[in-house]
Amino acid sequence: MIQSLLIGKEPPMDLGCAYVAQAPYDQVVIGSLTLGQLLCFREERVLSALAQGMPVYLYTPGLPEASKNRSLSSAIATAQRELKNWGILFTDGGRKRLITAEEARTLRRTGRAPGPGAVLTPLAKEILEGTK
Repeated sequence: MIQSLLIGKEPPMDLGCAYVAQAPYDQVVIGSLTLGQLLCFREERVLSALAQGMPVYLYTPGLPEASKNRSLSSAIATAQRELKNWGILFTDGGRKRLITAEEARTLRRTGRAPGPGAVLTPLAKEILEGTK
């Protein structure tokens, strides 16, 4: 099973990984963020993982909402776009399953395809496309 560093609260949905509190880990899962954490995101472990090319996933139901304040809602949307631009992959935990390189190799070896709505890490995508 894929070892994932968990930031925030553990998502109630099974994302197909085992959570760890320290290295070694294969990816990072952000289970929740407070409003302040989202607006001023500078989590060192996440930034280090991104700098190393490690997949980072954000569980979107764990994000705060501020629909009653238009200005704050705009700032939240801007912060989310910034995280996406950094390469953080958003998932709702529903039918979307995280497919890592290890799982992609198994899928390719057995001739199967990822399920509908699967979220692929960049390396997993390359493996399934046959370029790695």
